[in-house]
Amino acid sequence: MSTVRVAAIQMTSGSDVAANQESIFRLIDRASELGATYLQLPEYSTYWGPRSGYEAAAKTLDDGFIRQLGLVAKGRGVTVHVGSMLEPAPEGRFFNTSVVIGPSGDVVAVYRKVHLFDAQPPGGVTYFESEFISAGSQMRVVAVGEMRLGLSICFDVRFAELYRALVLAGANVLAVPAAFSAQTGPAHWEVLVRARAIENHAFVIAATQVGTTREGLATHGHSMVVDPWGQIIAESKSVGEDVLIADLDLEQVESRRGQIEVLRLRRPDVYGGDVAVSDE
Repeated sequence: MSTVRVAAIQMTSGSDVAANQESIFRLIDRASELGATYLQLPEYSTYWGPRSGYEAAAKTLDDGFIRQLGLVAKGRGVTVHVGSMLEPAPEGRFFNTSVVIGPSGDVVAVYRKVHLFDAQPPGGVTYFESEFISAGSQMRVVAVGEMRLGLSICFDVRFAELYRALVLAGANVLAVPAAFSAQTGPAHWEVLVRARAIENHAFVIAATQVGTTREGLATHGHSMVVDPWGQIIAESKSVGEDVLIADLDLEQVESRRGQIEVLRLRRPDVYGGDVAVSDE
């Protein structure tokens, strides 16, 4: 079959790691009971709080939490995508890391966020992720059944070249777990997610954080699943946690790519050359 049922899990994570983990396991159970075989959590699902809590919240890839998620994935026969978590990095820093756990219970893919959110949005909270987070340097596509899943995290969604590279490497579904800012979300979130789907004729699954933490971190929510034509096939309107379910007909990817052949009609021979610039 070319149809796969997926879940985009929306969370209201905070600085209480134990409470976040309890929510994760409860929401995974709910999504699995609804028939999803691929379950995506949002960015910073295990900890969404101040820098002072990073050390205690950071987890290695063989942490007991990851092993426990592996047991759940294996027991339910599903793939669990930890949208992102804090992972220890050299020199006392951290990675913002996606972990994909297959139905075998094993970690099958790891992606460390490449583009870090250093921004000063108007009227918003200044946030410099690079003060404490080290950027990754490796793009990643992983086979999840018939899906070829291209991995990304939140701020990555503003960099179209990343997604084109993932698609050229075989991705037919793009993962965008996020904790998208409440200041920029109303104007940018839907447009960016749909654009990544349209320009690549790929499905996009975007699980998000929603709400405001007690420390004042405000996120936009609006988890969504978008098809290869850019149409939203599932979207959360909830101001709290939610589980979105969508059935992806993967044959739509090749169908749409055959109708408007943006991949075949690319001109990389031109893109690598100089740009002619004329002064007035």
